[in-house]
This record gives sequence, structure tokens and C-alpha cells, in this order.
Amino acid sequence: MNYYPFDSRNKLYKPHFGAIKAGETLLLRVILHNDAKVTSAFALIEEDGKNTFEVKLEPKESIGDYRFYDAKLKLETGLYWYCFRYESDYGEFFVTKTESSLGIVSRDGGKWQQTVYEKDFTAPKNVSGGIIYQIFPDRFYKSGKEHKNIPNDRYICENWGKQPEYRQDNGKCSLGNDYYGGDLAGITEKLPYLHKLGVSMIYLNPICEAHSNHRYNTADYMKIDSMLGDENDLKELCKKAKKLGISVILDGVFSHTGDDSIYFNKYKRYGESGAYNDPFCPYRKWYTFCDEYPGYKAWWGVPSLPEVNEENEEFSEYITGENGVIRKWLSLGISGIRLDVADELPDGFLEKLRKCVKSYNKNAFILGEVWEDASNKISYGKRRKFLLGNQLDSVMNYPFANAITDYVCNRSSKNLQNTVMDILENYPRESITTLMNHIGTHDTPRIITAIANYGKFSGDRKYQSEYTLWDFEYNFAVLRQKIACLIQFTLPGVPSVYYGDEAGLTGFGDPFCRGTYPWGKENTDLVSYYEALGNLRRTNDVFCDGDFIPLKAEDGLFVFLRQKGENRLLIATNVSENEAEFSNCQNVGTVLFGENISENPKTVKLKPYGYVVMR
Repeated sequence: MNYYPFDSRNKLYKPHFGAIKAGETLLLRVILHNDAKVTSAFALIEEDGKNTFEVKLEPKESIGDYRFYDAKLKLETGLYWYCFRYESDYGEFFVTKTESSLGIVSRDGGKWQQTVYEKDFTAPKNVSGGIIYQIFPDRFYKSGKEHKNIPNDRYICENWGKQPEYRQDNGKCSLGNDYYGGDLAGITEKLPYLHKLGVSMIYLNPICEAHSNHRYNTADYMKIDSMLGDENDLKELCKKAKKLGISVILDGVFSHTGDDSIYFNKYKRYGESGAYNDPFCPYRKWYTFCDEYPGYKAWWGVPSLPEVNEENEEFSEYITGENGVIRKWLSLGISGIRLDVADELPDGFLEKLRKCVKSYNKNAFILGEVWEDASNKISYGKRRKFLLGNQLDSVMNYPFANAITDYVCNRSSKNLQNTVMDILENYPRESITTLMNHIGTHDTPRIITAIANYGKFSGDRKYQSEYTLWDFEYNFAVLRQKIACLIQFTLPGVPSVYYGDEAGLTGFGDPFCRGTYPWGKENTDLVSYYEALGNLRRTNDVFCDGDFIPLKAEDGLFVFLRQKGENRLLIATNVSENEAEFSNCQNVGTVLFGENISENPKTVKLKPYGYVVMR
């Protein structure tokens, strides 16, 4: 039998799969053929951005014509890269990483990543095993409760089902200024619906006062937007949700404020002061003013979003201090915070924020928006430390989302498996069990539209506003959405449902992905499917923190196990147009979800676009 010199995902070579805690013993084993005439071998370890050091590999036992060379080492918190070097009668050689986890004898390959995180790092255990439900507050449900002090420059859309406006100006309605009246009391009214879906956490897009429907241009961090209600409405939501086992987290937007805010006050809505108008305003130091248009540093150059300096002590104290923004909202009953553009927040600010949150409630959840692999992300030329234990608990899992969508559209089974394994190998286990596994958010097209239009012409806003799916296109997209959702609900992490995806909403990106929930016009079959998946998660603890074991990934077939102790579930999906089959070597036989398959089959056969969960 031939062996690869190294494989970071095989316990024969690396008994501890994935990230490790600081101070844990890491065992690395290289297997080399006796004919290589090895005289000495070394592991080459590079602490990220620092010098490389060598650790001698000791010769150990043999397997046939091969011999192990081992090294044990302990590493401090950080990110490391490693490969191997050996000397022989024939000269010096290197074992380096291929595009997969495998190693080959070559100088030209890459290095393996090893994440080492703080030994006392924990993420809230009550998050794992649950289901997140993301709500864009203005568009979920309108309670009919009267709200006072609504600014008179807002356009109130009376037609709940009308498509959101995409034009820059349409008389009174301008971009981002069309409001439908969804509110906090409306969410409270619909808690029984969310409970039936199996939801354990509600993630709310921003609710602070702001002068656009998305509310990412904060006007007052300390005040709830009047159209959504008041602090009593938030308290009531959190209180009633808690009785149903549902927590609430809020969106925190700390990289910028609105120009139309109590802090910047460009248009003098809040009087004559404000950083834009008054050089002596206490908020002036939060911002960076300059001579170029628009006269100040703006987030991604958007004039309506003046960027703040999060390292300014007065700003960070305002957000994370004893009497700051975060403690205020935690005191009203929320259970955590989702950080908008976390990769644009400095390390020092994130560390202060974590101390603030955890000192108030150690079980509060800190979720970051990061679109790439968060373990090795570089932003603004600097390697980030999001998941090393002093900043975030976990992140929004865009790598999974992209790979799942690609799989159901392109049958790319191997890419999906590799993406899953990459994240599992690089992230701390605590972060893995609390990953926000979404397949759509307020920043992306609706999943049905994303699938139906995958790889096709997307057009301009006018085209997108007029785009509709034929019945066949819609139904075929829903079929593939079901498979995507099944994978989303059964991979490691926590599935997140973007409100209305379960009801069949369609639409391209902002603003078309932010339509209203179609109460009374739902795709009831799809809602029932989501309810059944929610029940599957609630009744099987392997989805809380069970291991992921890949079994088969080829030609549109994707098969894996989730296992925790003696409990195990097999999940299989087929996105090809042909019947697919695989050997039932795991001896599972009871169908819990999906296709009607005979008990204890020797070979499992899935019809085209079929799926099954078996015990």
C-alpha cells in the first residue's frame, strides 16, 4: 500500500483534527518510504508574519516499507503555517501541501494552517443546536399599533405587498425612504409562528433611530426608531420570546454613523450643533475631516455614511463603556449582538467590546459579519484575530452559503465537501458549533432567485425590478432550495433563515431582497418543509455539536454523517438529473426525513434531486 507523506485531515498523521487550544500538545507525523534513505527530518513552523523555526522529527515505528517520523510541540495563541523538510542520502527534500489537505514531496507546494486559540475561549452553548431567524424589522409584520413622533419626511407605503423602490427619487419616495410599517410589536405577535418553525434566536437588523428603512445609517444609538416602537416594545419582545425559548440579538453598526444623525448632524435635524457644523462639538473627534469631497472620510466613499474612528477613546467608551450603548441594550433583554462589517473594526475595539458584553452576560453571543474564512482573513493589510478567543464568538458563514448554492446549481459535490472541511479544520470548535449558516441575507439575492438565475444575466435595477420567474423556473428553484436548506440545517453550525425564504419570497439584491413577508400568500408546502427540518434539529442532538464525517462527494451526490457518541445520522443529497446510489456501509436503515427508502438497504438509491436523512 502506498501512503501520502502527510494528510492534515487523517488522524494517522495528525491525531487532533483542526484548531487546538494554546498549550495543547500537537502531534505531527510524516510517513516516508525506506527507499528515501532518510537521515533526519524536521517540521518547519512559521508563526504568522514571524520567523520560521524547526522542530526535529523523531523516527518511530514502521508500516511495511514506510516509517513514521514524529514531533510533539506546544504553541501559544496565534496562527501558524507548517510544512516538512528531510535530509537523505540523496539530498534535501520538502513535503508541502497540495490544493487539498494532502502532502507531496515537492518544494513548490503550500503550507498547512494551524489555528491556536486561547485555552479559556468559550462560545455560548445555548446557541448551538438551534435555529436563527433573521428579520428586517420594517418588512416582517405590522402590528397596527400607533407610534408617535414619526418624522414627516418619510414615505409610508400603504400597500404591504408592493415591491420596494429602487429609484433614486420618485417624488416623496427616495432611495431607502419607503417604509412599510413593520414593528417590534408585530414580531411579538408572530412569536408563535417562529416557535413552530423551531426558531431559537431572532437576529434583528438595526432598530436604532435612523433615517432610512435599513437603519444602517444610525442617527441615535441610544434610541429605538419611532416607527418600530419604544423600549417597552423591545422589553416585551425579549420577555415573551424568552418564554418560548427564543433569544434576541441586535445588529450593531459601529464602523460609521449616518450624516443625518445626532452626532454628525449635517442637515441640522438635531439643532445647530453636531460634528459637521461645530468644530467644538464633543463628537467631532469621532470623525476625520479633510479637503476632498465630501469633506470627511466616508464609509466606502458614501457621503451619507461618515466613518468613525473606533480607536478614539471617547467613541469606544460611548459604545462599550459602563454607561454605553451595548450595556443599555443588554439591560433591555437582548442576548447578544451581530457586528456589521466586523472586518473593518480594529482589534482593540473588538477586544473592548467582548469584555463589555461578557462582563454583563457571559452567555451573550457576539457574531461578526465576515464574508471570507475568518481564521486567516486579512483586512487593510493586517491579519485579523477574530476567532482566537478575545474578540468574536463566531461569524456569518458565507463560505458555506456560497458552496451550497454552487452545489445545487453546478453539482459541485467535491467543492462543497472541501469548503466544509476547510472551515472545520481552521476554526475553533467553539466557533464551529455557533456558526451562522445562512443561504441568504439582507445583502444577497433571495435564495430562490439566486438559484434560478445562477450564472445568468442579472441586468440593471430596472431589469431586476421587472424580473419574474416562470412557474417551471420557480418550482425547479424551490426543489433545489429544499436540498440547499437540508444541507444548511444539517452541517455543523446553526442554520439561519432569512425571513420569507421559507415562504417562497423571490428577488435580486437590495432592495428587492427586502420585500415584505407574504402573510396569507405563503408557499405553504415550503413553510411545512422548514417546519419539518426544525423538528428534525430539535429532536436530534447530533446537530448540536456532533462530528462531521464526509462519506462521498461526486457527480452531484453529497453524503455525510453527523455523529455524537453512539448517535449518528446519515444525510445524502443528489442534485443530478440521474439516479444516484452509494453503498450503505454505515448500516443505517431508518428514514427520518426525505425519500421513502426500504429498511436497512445494502445500497441506498436516490432519485434525481432526491434527499434522505437516515438513522
